[in-house]
Amino acid sequence: MKTNRNFLAFMLLLSIVLVSSCQYDILVKPTPPPPPTDTISFVKDVEPIFNNSSNCTACHNTGGQAPDLTTGNAFNSIISMGLVNTSDPASSAIYWTPDPDNSSSHTWKKYTDAQAQYVLKWIKQGALNN
Repeated sequence: MKTNRNFLAFMLLLSIVLVSSCQYDILVKPTPPPPPTDTISFVKDVEPIFNNSSNCTACHNTGGQAPDLTTGNAFNSIISMGLVNTSDPASSAIYWTPDPDNSSSHTWKKYTDAQAQYVLKWIKQGALNN
């Protein structure tokens, strides 16, 4: 009986060692930056940034914190609040407020570097409702 118990203890210990020695690498592919020649679409490229996993719309939703960045409302809200400056795109509040390099404001959620590049490129292309 003692041999059987020792064997079970050994197998349990071996199982713990084997399981704990496993390493799992979770690969998350980051959003690639926009291709330099592509036209950025507000509907296909920018608006999803705001709505991806409640990235921005957790707070910026209809009846919530302005601007309303929900699908179908984001463009009008951004433009009517003057958050885009096409003559100086980098100064546009919709770009620099959640910019990952801006630590002075909007401390809740930030764009990823690639998302920030999409928003900036969209503004540089005229901030069209396309």
